[in-house]
Amino acid sequence: MSERVALVTGGSSGIGEQTALRLQRAGFTTYAVARRVDRMKPLEDAGVTTFAMDLTDDPSITAGVDRLVEEQRRIDVLVNNAGYGSYGAVENVPIDEARRQFEVNVFGLARLTQLVTPLMRDQGAGRIINISSIGGKFYEPLGAWYHATKFALEGFSDSLRLELAPYGIGVVVIEPGPILSEWSEIAGDSLVGSSRGTPYERQAEGVRRRFEKSYRPMIASGPDVVADKIVKAATVAHPRPRYPVGRGAGSILAARRVLPDRAFDAVVSRLYA
Repeated sequence: MSERVALVTGGSSGIGEQTALRLQRAGFTTYAVARRVDRMKPLEDAGVTTFAMDLTDDPSITAGVDRLVEEQRRIDVLVNNAGYGSYGAVENVPIDEARRQFEVNVFGLARLTQLVTPLMRDQGAGRIINISSIGGKFYEPLGAWYHATKFALEGFSDSLRLELAPYGIGVVVIEPGPILSEWSEIAGDSLVGSSRGTPYERQAEGVRRRFEKSYRPMIASGPDVVADKIVKAATVAHPRPRYPVGRGAGSILAARRVLPDRAFDAVVSRLYA
């Protein structure tokens, strides 16, 4: 068998960067893509091939897959990690911003999946690993658009898993809890700024305080923890359909399963007050 080939999106920092490094160490010929190539210099130094890809631009996605096919003639693992969280009241968030979040978190991911699937099907094997979130199972105030993308990704992945199983292609969902990264600070600052002077200003401060409490050492996990789980999902013979990962992820998802909606609403409302 030829050396296995992996493609990781969102490789410029955090989970994507750590995943690319670990896949490279695990013996994969690894490609990492992101919009900003300059931030992937550490990956290049480690032997990972990097280039630019913008998931909101179809020619960019197509050109990237064409390059990989030309250079490697195969792809064994696709890690759909790129994504972002844009928070704000549904009343206030411009629809263009909501569309952009879906373009990155759902449609760009789906387009890349479309393009690599024929190659995996011809190989008779492959693995698609979609990075969702515990936010694909629970919800927060002022996070409607972000959570909508992650709920959509969960359903997309479940259907895709059944669709591709006859061709030897596995589909796995990774559901991280709070992870130490710049994500929470950027999302919180943007939320407070966009909510200032609106009826949602007080709620926005509550959400930012919850972010500050949840995304800190001893509470949140490092991106390496998620990366290790992704490598496991990429290499085990029979991966589970989904892997919650990180401190508190399993507990939060368990609470969502057992608590009635009204009870869960009350818990979330108190946490984000």
